[in-house]
Amino acid sequence: MLGIAYKKNVDDMRESPSVELMEKLKKKGAVVAYSDPHVPVFPKMREHYFDLESVEITPENLREYDCVLIGTHHDAFDYEMIRENAHLIVDTRGVYRDQFNSLVKA
Repeated sequence: MLGIAYKKNVDDMRESPSVELMEKLKKKGAVVAYSDPHVPVFPKMREHYFDLESVEITPENLREYDCVLIGTHHDAFDYEMIRENAHLIVDTRGVYRDQFNSLVKA
């Protein structure tokens, strides 16, 4: 999951749809991780708990994951590098304007 804050370029996690998506994926059996430069450690939340720390976005790390889900469109992410290295990208924020083979717009 790229970005778990509820809106762009902030660290506020309240009512974050990214966390809801992470919960649903986990319940389906997915192993989840996240990267968010504004949230280095997943905070204690009333309804959600993940014992996770933010993963650095590198070409090598991106290739380790089956799918990259864009949950929050932070300016700090290198979207071209993500495009070049991710196997599959699910873009829920309209980051990518053009269509390419490894992109699903949601």
